[in-house]
Amino acid sequence: EEHMNRRDLGKIVIIAAVLILAVMLTGRIAGMHSKEEAGMVNDAIRKATLTCYAVEGAYPEDLEYLREHYHLAYDEERFLVTYNSFASNRFPDIYVVERGGD
Repeated sequence: EEHMNRRDLGKIVIIAAVLILAVMLTGRIAGMHSKEEAGMVNDAIRKATLTCYAVEGAYPEDLEYLREHYHLAYDEERFLVTYNSFASNRFPDIYVVERGGD
């Protein structure tokens, strides 16, 4: 009976270790997915900015202009975007991070 309890305890420890590993991997994968999505938002903003420059000969002053004239759309509640425009002939600084993320 004691031998059986050790075997059961060993199985429980192995199952717990596998579950912990699965949870850790899921979190890591979700983190990688969030970074990829932030990168996609960044790419969309950059492409809209470059399209505006190609069409109008000037970079837009703000994101609102891109939303109105170039149909830029992203989840504003999920992503925080910093768009710093220095001059109409200089590409703006663009930073995208997920709110509540790293």
